[in-house]
Amino acid sequence: MPKMKTHSSLKGRFKITGTGKVKRHKAYRNHLLSGKSNRQKRVLCTQPVMAPGDVKRLKQGLANLK
Repeated sequence: MPKMKTHSSLKGRFKITGTGKVKRHKAYRNHLLSGKSNRQKRVLCTQPVMAPGDVKRLKQGLANLK
C-alpha cells in the first residue's frame, strides 16, 4: 500500500502544535487593510486553535505534517 501524503494546500494553511492541536489563520487579513481599525487588524492576526469537529476532517489530509 502506498504512503499517505500530506495534502499540499494544507501545508501552508495549518500548523500543528506540540500537543497535537491544529492552528489556523483568520480571514479578512490580506487586503483592504486601510479601511479596518487597528484593533480589528490586531484581532485578525491571531491564530486560533481549530474546533475538535473540524480537526477530525483534517486528520487525513495532514497525515505527515508535524
